[in-house]
Amino acid sequence: MTTSGDVVAQLRAAGCVFAEDEARLLTAAAAQTGADLADLVAQRVSGTPLEYLLGWTEFRGIRVAVTSGVFVPRQRTAFLVDQAAELARVMPAQPVVVDMCCGSGALGLALATTLAAEGRPIELAAADIEPTAVECARRNLTPIGAHVYEGDLFEPLPRALCGRIDILLANTPYVPSEMISRMPPEARDHEPRIALDGGPDGLDIFRRVVAAARTWLAPGGHLLVESSQAQARPAITVLTTHGFTGRIAESDEHYATVVIGTKPNT
Repeated sequence: MTTSGDVVAQLRAAGCVFAEDEARLLTAAAAQTGADLADLVAQRVSGTPLEYLLGWTEFRGIRVAVTSGVFVPRQRTAFLVDQAAELARVMPAQPVVVDMCCGSGALGLALATTLAAEGRPIELAAADIEPTAVECARRNLTPIGAHVYEGDLFEPLPRALCGRIDILLANTPYVPSEMISRMPPEARDHEPRIALDGGPDGLDIFRRVVAAARTWLAPGGHLLVESSQAQARPAITVLTTHGFTGRIAESDEHYATVVIGTKPNT
């Protein structure tokens, strides 16, 4: 019989920093699902992300469903949602929001939940190229009335959204290709590479988004993308080349950098 002390000891030996918390969560998951606790612990020790074993992660105070093979939302990305919420608060009623490269749909869900609590509804859609991500995002977003589309960037979105998007959340892959091998095993070995690899400088997908975004954004609409500090200035150059006004927002608390592009009003 596996005891709580055994679980904590195994997790500590595997290098889990928050072994006590993980032991508690795994024990609860086993009890709720009928899974074998020893098997869950063995998978965790082998490097399987905790979120996959639990079937959820907490993001910005919300429990978000996450399944194996789907990008796990990073806590630092809460800063991107914070920036989007600030922009939405000064917009007309019910801004149109798209969560692109949505993964689990965590960003759109967090933004919609935050603004709904303030009496500020949004019209939300999401898209991802990965079928597994789309299925997961639908679990999270369909209950709040959002549609999730499967396809490459803007391609699957309904044409009715063209020129109407007020806020585009595009958490594009931004890890340079040669850096993938240096990522923690949890991400490198378990998350889909397409959700991580941003090309030689990490900005390949970002460039594609920016190139099409001006057509899809409403006048005065905003594009928000997470990046590294080193990528932020090159990203601003990409934005200005395509006629956007660009700025950089940084958070020491979240260790996060967000690049924001704004489409001219005319």
